[in-house]
Amino acid sequence: MNNKSASPKAGKVIRCKAAICRIPGKPLVIEEIEVEPPKAWEVRIKILCTSLCHSDVTFWKSSTDLPKLPLPVIFGHEAVGVVESVGEYVEEVKERDLVLPIFQRDCGECRDCKSSKSNTCSKFGRGYRPNMPRDGTSRFRELKGDVIHHFLNISSFTEYTVVDITHVVKITPHIPLGIACLLTCGVSTGVGAAWKVAGVEVGSTVAIFGLGAVGLAVIKEMTDGGADYCFECIGLASVMNDAFNSSREGWGKTVILGVEMHGSPISLNSIEILKGRSVCGTFFGGLKPKSDIATLAQKYLDKELNLDEFITHEVSFHDINKAFDLLLEGKSLRCVIWMDKLI
Repeated sequence: MNNKSASPKAGKVIRCKAAICRIPGKPLVIEEIEVEPPKAWEVRIKILCTSLCHSDVTFWKSSTDLPKLPLPVIFGHEAVGVVESVGEYVEEVKERDLVLPIFQRDCGECRDCKSSKSNTCSKFGRGYRPNMPRDGTSRFRELKGDVIHHFLNISSFTEYTVVDITHVVKITPHIPLGIACLLTCGVSTGVGAAWKVAGVEVGSTVAIFGLGAVGLAVIKEMTDGGADYCFECIGLASVMNDAFNSSREGWGKTVILGVEMHGSPISLNSIEILKGRSVCGTFFGGLKPKSDIATLAQKYLDKELNLDEFITHEVSFHDINKAFDLLLEGKSLRCVIWMDKLI
């Protein structure tokens, strides 16, 4: 344990409330759990607020075509919190820092992180383990001692979580907490896709397929003759094909942001590719969290990036299942879930 730690809970197990998924597609159950202290290179975070993303819902439904998650599991990957304590070797953040836990890791050391060509990080291999990325174990336990699993290396539907430092970004305290929460997935993915991946120029024509939080964060404009840039934000192979076929011959570029919810492949006509159309995919909008998130936060503070309209609902943690209902009913764009505030 880091000797610099001053938190009275540092190095000790914390008991707190968490919303646990035990049966796919069934309401989450709020229970008391134990959260272990952070190990080397890890940070324990007190979650201030979190929000519900479509990806949480997709895995919560547990489609037979998606990778199976071990149960029970704590979902949630859009959040903002305060550092409660840090493990050995953590120098990047300290106790009481305001931070964002972000599913897209950024170690800054591997070949991929050092490259400007993508935002992939290969420090722990490809893909996501169900628990902590370095040792594959969980920091969550039921009171009787059984393991509760992590989700996307974050698990923010709990009052306290433990995250590897490669998934932690320090954020300015001047940004509203609900807005900061949005920067950890959907909004950043949409903005980054237009800015970093597509490189949309002023005057370009753009078509967006799927106007969720991601789609609305790209750009809102279409034109006849094929769009210069198409963004697929739903996660359906058929819509990916539609997006590609809607791009302009010669230079039309299609960027796929949605996670295909059925695991279906896409089929593109090779002749259309020869005509100059191209397609690519991206996680987290091509953003490198530790450098690019601060830029987006500053753009919001400078009123260059309007994010306030994305928050359509707010609920208290004990009403977290209401957030699922709102999203499933199509009534919510982003619902902020407050851990310690009654709504």
